Amino acid sequence: MLCQVCKKHSATIHLTEIQNGHREETHLCEGCAQQQGLSVKSQIPLNELLSTLLSAQAHGKTPAKEGDSSPGGNACPTCGMTLKEFGKKSLLGCAADYDFFREHLEPLIEKSQGGHTRHCGKVPSRTPVQAKHQIELAQLQKDLDAAVRTEDYESAARLRDRIKQLQTP
Repeated sequence: MLCQVCKKHSATIHLTEIQNGHREETHLCEGCAQQQGLSVKSQIPLNELLSTLLSAQAHGKTPAKEGDSSPGGNACPTCGMTLKEFGKKSLLGCAADYDFFREHLEPLIEKSQGGHTRHCGKVPSRTPVQAKHQIELAQLQKDLDAAVRTEDYESAARLRDRIKQLQTP
């Protein structure tokens, strides 16, 4: 699809506006979008997205869970990072922060990732269902092998059951 403004370049930015129940679509190339003052950003880094969502929660725009301490009050024992600092810097201090701030981060990650909290890699949306099924089975088998190697038998049993469930027609 060509850009609706210059009619020379391929449209890579697709805007949809709905006003008074009327839907209007605009298709622009990056150059024309920048000329019209539109900020072109291909992806929002996860840490930036989490920071924005966490900041909104800290300012009362998102209801906090009952019993939550004020964001920024508790510091990670490993690196000293607080939720307040994370909101300002958009970066966590260390890997331990994911566990330490889990109750605050998990709802934000779920919200930003469509309900998912586990990274499963990318599979093209046009991939046939059977191929997706095989990819999932291969990943589960890999996870099962790792769980057995580390003697995490509880996880191994769950993975084994999931594999059996997927293999049953």
